[in-house]
Amino acid sequence: MATEILTTVQTIFGEVFGDEQLIIDVTTRPDDIEAWDSLRHAILINAIEKHFDIKFDLMSMIGFETVGDICIGIQNQLS
Repeated sequence: MATEILTTVQTIFGEVFGDEQLIIDVTTRPDDIEAWDSLRHAILINAIEKHFDIKFDLMSMIGFETVGDICIGIQNQLS
């Protein structure tokens, strides 16, 4: 997985969750971030799609269990 993708996703997480100091890695999951509920997940995915100019299908979005899954999804969309 490209480090640049994770770095960009880190920035997007900070913006979406209103915490620029938020630290994530590929193993971070919704249970690790208190504010990461289903609504915030949708907002996060929308922000990622807009930034990378990609579109995830519903099953992909539902299947994202970790930040690593999201980054792999981004990488797959970009290749």
